[in-house]
Amino acid sequence: MSTDTQTPSESGGSTLSFLRKDTTGGLFLLIATVLALVLANSPWSDFYFGLRDAEVGPGDVAGLQHTVGHWAADGLLAVFFFLTGLELKAEFVDGELHNIRKAILPVVAAAGGVLVPALIFLGVNLASRGEPTALHGWAIPTATDIAFAVSVLAVVGSSLPVAMRTFLLTLAVVDDLIAIAIIAFVYTESVKFPFLIGAAVLLALFWFLTHKYMTWFMDKHWAAWVILLPIGLVTWWLVYESGIHATIAGVLLGFMVPVLKEKPRIIREEDPRLGLAPALEYRFRPLSNAVVIPVFAFFSAGVAAGGLSGIKDAAMDPVALGIVAGLVLGKPIGIFGAAWLMDRFTSAEKDKDYTWLDMLGMTFVAGIGFTVSLLVAELSFGEGSPHSDHAKVGILCGSLLAAAIGAAFVAPRNAKYKAMRAAGNDPDTLD
Repeated sequence: MSTDTQTPSESGGSTLSFLRKDTTGGLFLLIATVLALVLANSPWSDFYFGLRDAEVGPGDVAGLQHTVGHWAADGLLAVFFFLTGLELKAEFVDGELHNIRKAILPVVAAAGGVLVPALIFLGVNLASRGEPTALHGWAIPTATDIAFAVSVLAVVGSSLPVAMRTFLLTLAVVDDLIAIAIIAFVYTESVKFPFLIGAAVLLALFWFLTHKYMTWFMDKHWAAWVILLPIGLVTWWLVYESGIHATIAGVLLGFMVPVLKEKPRIIREEDPRLGLAPALEYRFRPLSNAVVIPVFAFFSAGVAAGGLSGIKDAAMDPVALGIVAGLVLGKPIGIFGAAWLMDRFTSAEKDKDYTWLDMLGMTFVAGIGFTVSLLVAELSFGEGSPHSDHAKVGILCGSLLAAAIGAAFVAPRNAKYKAMRAAGNDPDTLD
């Protein structure tokens, strides 16, 4: 996950330091979502949808002419997935996922948090005996939005044990990895291997340059833009043309970047320039938080509800109902159930710094699905279809409900831990 670590030159509340925070990404995401919903349901709706559906790009170049909304989802969001790839690799190399005995409980909990919402969605839609195409959206409620989830904890859980945030972050990392795998394997209809081979060659070149000249790229900030960015853009195009969703290119590029320079150290607690991966994540995080995520949310979250009748139609669609049930019920049941079973029947143990009641609150917070859920909704049904619009309503309603329930659980627990800290009892030392 991204950190709020500051370099000495940027301490003191600079703009870049503010833009690097997870809470900032969540705030901009919320603002963009509200703005999109207001415009889509106002007299300016024609302007909003006209802008979203406007074709841009050179028409004579394959794969480079799309709607603005398509560019936001397939192109711009690749930056977000590049940072996700950097974070995932950091976790595997020198983070929470490096020690399998320590990571196994949140890893299995994340798997449960993907499986149960998917089963609930399928159950709701099979029971309704609706259109078979509705089943395509089974993966929509499986994702957790990291920025929103961390923002909720930051607002109502500032005094919670550090282990709780670590659990949620590890859970979200694994959740992202599963979501990426779903996008790569489930939503890829056919693969054009010549393009894929070309992408593999450029990925190998990207790996060679970032490993061979790691220190140089860290010292020369312009080099990443002048050398690595063009390679990344061509790799993105090749992956897109191969038939695999283009955002996967971002993840693969992120995995090519080295995390450590020398001896292993926990990068989360150290200078972000420890290795090239955390250095690039540190540099590009403001771009992701301030531009990529808000722009994607702005063009993806805008759905014309159609007044009370439109909301009623969405409420009657098993797709929206399955998403809400998956996020609000499936996530807590899957995560909590898997974690409890692991703690009860295996050698894995829940961290003793927090209670099972604390974990229950976090499982509801993990039900906030947004960025990846919106992307999967578009991949499942296509932009502009009734199911797509209803799915977005379900994502918004389910995420807001999960956030409210999670906050209601976490806030009183936070008050308890705040009192403990005031009394000189550090909850972070209970384990």
